[in-house]
Amino acid sequence: MDEQPEGAAEQYQLPVGVGETLRLAREAKGWTLAQVAAETRITQRHLALIEAGDFAALPGRTYAVGFSRTYAKMLGLDESEVAQAVREELGRIEPRDTRAMSFEPGDPARVPSARLAWFSALAALILFIGGGAFVWTNYIDPEVSLPWLTGGEAPKPKPAPKPAAPAVPAANGAVVFTALEPKVWVKFIDGAGNQLMQGEMLQGESYTVPAEAVGVTVSTARPTALSITVGGQPVPPLADKDKVMSKVPATAAALLARPAPSATPSPAPSATHRATRPAAGQSGVPASEAAPAAPAAAAPAPAVSPTA
Repeated sequence: MDEQPEGAAEQYQLPVGVGETLRLAREAKGWTLAQVAAETRITQRHLALIEAGDFAALPGRTYAVGFSRTYAKMLGLDESEVAQAVREELGRIEPRDTRAMSFEPGDPARVPSARLAWFSALAALILFIGGGAFVWTNYIDPEVSLPWLTGGEAPKPKPAPKPAAPAVPAANGAVVFTALEPKVWVKFIDGAGNQLMQGEMLQGESYTVPAEAVGVTVSTARPTALSITVGGQPVPPLADKDKVMSKVPATAAALLARPAPSATPSPAPSATHRATRPAAGQSGVPASEAAPAAPAAAAPAPAVSPTA
């Protein structure tokens, strides 16, 4: 679009009406409505209504003022003066409190359409309902859902998940012996009699049985001071008390097949223990029912002197 020299539109400052002023300024520049519509993004139909002064036919007061302001700015006219003139004409057509009309778009492309406004309102309503349902099901009554939202009966609460079963060590897992106390003597040999390791393990020190070794056995005098894992999972110790153990199978399969050491049973009462009966005259027992006392040892008979 060819630019006109500055001041070319000044002679059209509202001679008769704001719509006529805009039309004359456009024609003075040699522009068509299609060119103005492409630059301002205002439809030709709305531009024609503005030039005809038919502001009441526009979508609303906000659009009428905003479109006219943008049109005047493109033509080089005083946009504030044009906007005020549009307000006055609208006031004569449909009087209202203009103080409530505080929003006037500067760019008509930024004004939301009626369809977008309805869509936004619907989205806000859906979010409001969904938020209320979330608050109800999570805070007010977590066990019950809203049947009018789900379209059916409220689902029954789900049962609590069962606890997971403990992991079972794999029969081919790595076998690791770890010393729980300082100076734990151990000896590992394979099935062919080859010594794999022998010595005292420090507290916290570990020994992993070679995976390629066959028929590995372990010897130690402190089985309770060794913890054993197969595939990272603990297995029962070799014994429940310290004793000399020689050539105990130390393969994964053998260790997993061993039962847990049984607890040492408490000693039974001694067979020689006897319950004592109360003495005569005590605890209400008659003297006649009391056990007879042991006879006293007989005194030695006096020696008989020979007859004189």
